[in-house]
Formats: sequence, structure tokens, C-alpha cells
Amino acid sequence: MLTRARALAPGVGLLGFPVIYLGWAYLFWLPIFISSESVWSFPKVLLFLAGGASPLVAGVVLAGLTGGRQRIRNMGSRLIEVRRIGLHWLAVVLLFWLAFDLIMAGAAFVFGVTDRPLDIAWNVVSTPRSLAFMLLLSFVFPAVEEVGLRGYWLDELQQRFSPTVAGLINGTAWAVWHAPFVWFPGYYANTTFNPELWWWLPSIVLHTLLIVWVYNGTDRSILAALLFHGMMNLTGEFLGLAPEIFPFMLIGNFVAAALVVAGSRSMRRGPVSASSQGVNPATPCEVDLNRDPA
Repeated sequence: MLTRARALAPGVGLLGFPVIYLGWAYLFWLPIFISSESVWSFPKVLLFLAGGASPLVAGVVLAGLTGGRQRIRNMGSRLIEVRRIGLHWLAVVLLFWLAFDLIMAGAAFVFGVTDRPLDIAWNVVSTPRSLAFMLLLSFVFPAVEEVGLRGYWLDELQQRFSPTVAGLINGTAWAVWHAPFVWFPGYYANTTFNPELWWWLPSIVLHTLLIVWVYNGTDRSILAALLFHGMMNLTGEFLGLAPEIFPFMLIGNFVAAALVVAGSRSMRRGPVSASSQGVNPATPCEVDLNRDPA
């Protein structure tokens, strides 16, 4: 049965991921929609966490079917290996969002979007409980997402499409997965973030293009994608960005993504085929997709 499943897996590896990814999540999250209790209350939090595991579940299951233990081990190594992240990319991962947020805060002040763009949230790091909660939101949850979304599915997409097109598809599914969060009671109660779908979902798609840029530039490092994603969350929350800034930041996200797509050779590369030199069809994308510094 396992052999037969692996034989069918290449045909469902691409489309199977979003089906499992979204289907699993919405199955567990449906009871949360019809409840007025906080998503962080028991047992709602268990349903939320079970649904939130969908990218990891989809990625690991499909990786096992398409490449067996070898592909799963490869994903694990790309999650913990630091050697893939050069100093240049480490600086990008750690400092990009700080620079971006400060530039957007300054622009928001200059253009009259708000007269107080920042309100440093020292309370985020003032107590062990608040710090632990913020680190959980910033890094642990993204780890679950990045393993499947980028570590597995982005590789599948980039076998068939250019990095830009793959990123747009990947980001659209990611946005659809996030959409219910705005209706989860109390999900953002302990944060300064209060998203609206009209600007948040496009921003998620644009953020994905930036993550693809980092992911490919670090030899498909899941760790780099995770840290980049986590720093986006942590930096924005710590700086205490004014609520008025977030819709305005959609412009900045578009500009940043456009610059990356237009200026990086890695984002203009053609699709990678499983029959390409150096790619093992049993473990797709096992090739240095890009070591380009930009």
C-alpha cells in the first residue's frame, strides 16, 4: 500500500498540499467560528493548535510519500543547519524588518498618516509570561508554517513555475489559511495588531515573495525563512506600530516585493524540473536552486 501511495504521490504532491493544508485547518477551526469564547480558552485553544498544525502535517506526510525518509531528513536538516545562511543573508534576516518598519513609520509621519507612528512596547519583554507568548507567536507558530509551506510546497511549485509565480500561488494559499484569524474571538487580544482583510491578505502574498527571495538565496534554508518570518512578527509588535500604519504599509510591501522580483536573478529563474541535472525525482528540488547573493 505504501508503494502504491508513493507511486501516486507525484501526481498529488502539488495539489494535495493545499487540500490537506486548508481542509485540515478548517475542519478543526469550524467550532471556533460558532463560539463566543476566546480562542485561547480551553478547549478552543486545542482546536486552534490542531488546525494550526496543518502546514506541518501536509508537508511531512506528502514529503514522506514523495521522497520517503530521505526527503523528510533533508527538510529537517534545512530547518536546523546554520551554514546555509551566510553573513549577508543573516543581516537581511535579522535587520530587514526593523529597517522596513522604521522607514514606513517615518513615511507615515511625513505624509500625515499618523503623528505617533511608534509606541515601543516594552511590556512585550517586561515579564517572562508576555515575552514567552510573543516568542510563541513570533517563532514557534511560523516554524510549523515554514516547514510545510516553504520547505515542501514551495519546492514543488518551483519545479513547475518561476519563483515569482510559485511565490504568488504559495502566498495566496497562505492568505486563505490566515483569513479566519480575524474572526477568532480574542486572537489578537494581547497584541497591537488588528488586521482587516482588504489590506492584510494582499500583504501576506507580498510577504511571501520576500520569503521566497530569502529562502532561495540561502540554499532553501527553512531556518532562514522561519527567522525572517519570525522577525517580521516580533519587530512589528515590539515597535508598537500604530494601527493606522498597517494599511499604509501595503504600499511599502508592494514596493519591496517589486524591487526583489525585478532586481534579483533568483526571482527571474525559470522553473526547475525534476528531470533537471542534479535533481533526484524521488526527492524533488535536491539541487542548489540558488546561491546568488541577491
